[in-house]
Amino acid sequence: MRNLPLLFTLLASMAVTASAQRDIGSVEVVAEGRTLPVRVSADSPALNNLALQAFGSHGRYHLVAEGYQYDIRFSAAGPAQVKVDIAKGEQTWSEVVPGTSQRNALLRAADAAVVQTNGLGLRGYFASKLVFIGERTGHKEVYTSDLFLGDVRQITRDGAIALKPRWSPDGEKIVYTSYYHSGFPDIFLMDLASYQRSTFESFRGTNDGARFSPDGRRVAMVLTGEGTSEIYVSDAEGREVARKTRFESDKASPCWSPDGRRIVFVSSPGPQLYMMSAGGGPLERITHGISSYCAEPDWSRGNPDRIAFTVRVGHDNYQIAVLSLSQGESKVVSHAPFDGLEPSWLPDGRHLVYTARTAYTSRLCILDTETGKSVPISPASFGPTLQADVWSP
Repeated sequence: MRNLPLLFTLLASMAVTASAQRDIGSVEVVAEGRTLPVRVSADSPALNNLALQAFGSHGRYHLVAEGYQYDIRFSAAGPAQVKVDIAKGEQTWSEVVPGTSQRNALLRAADAAVVQTNGLGLRGYFASKLVFIGERTGHKEVYTSDLFLGDVRQITRDGAIALKPRWSPDGEKIVYTSYYHSGFPDIFLMDLASYQRSTFESFRGTNDGARFSPDGRRVAMVLTGEGTSEIYVSDAEGREVARKTRFESDKASPCWSPDGRRIVFVSSPGPQLYMMSAGGGPLERITHGISSYCAEPDWSRGNPDRIAFTVRVGHDNYQIAVLSLSQGESKVVSHAPFDGLEPSWLPDGRHLVYTARTAYTSRLCILDTETGKSVPISPASFGPTLQADVWSP
């Protein structure tokens, strides 16, 4: 009988008891002086709805019909092109933006509008893509989509538990954990162009938590084949597997620094977050005082000073926190009446996607870590959605 490490079991199948029984919805915030009033419109209902959804998710913007600082208008310019026009008083700016489809072109054009208008140096995030776990079939399967659950593709149809999908840096592959075939947690690699799946790691014990390095040449993961759960690193094909930790505590959720030189991961007791060199060596505990439970770290590439993670607040509520490495301090940034888990940064280093969960369901949401504004992006009609990972062009 192969044993699952305690921490893996806790993170993969954590039973969350929400502190409130309301449905998952938007969490608005009072942010006077911190938001920018804009009017947003498009020349077709489909583009208009998407543009409003995109800017409505952004904590920097406040959608208004009058009294706006910028008037942002989108219009179709071809089958896969959208024109964006921005007016501020007598000043105007225009650009035609191409995409893979008209929907994608709209999101790319909206990103261009963010760069032109936000005043804080933020880049856009609307054209990002998601890989996530969906349960619309009654099974945990892997899906991909754009950020607002358009162009959804079901990647697996195994009828087996799939967990923790992660993008390759080029957006062409994913790695994920699944109980497919063997009935035990193994790591698989999926080529998204051909849908060809290969077994990445299937050692005796648990194979979990695989994540590509920023250059795509290495993969960090957790394996238990030598008895305890340890952090290992392989090449991009799952070969040359090398053990990087050697101590008697459960470990989970390795995540690379944006420069690929360090790895942050979760370890007990606690659990808490620890950091080490990507080559192994001494450990540094980096979470202190904020909670007795710190897990699921994600290191921002848009702002390398910030690591988002899940914390337990009180007895049975979970929220998202952010650690500033330069300040050595962590802060809870979500304050929703439901649980927040599994953060994944968007490319602006300010917003992230996370799983919002009640006792009855779960949805993907965008969180503005500066204001606490939270907006659902996966429709309730899709069914439970969780464990999203972001890829950005």
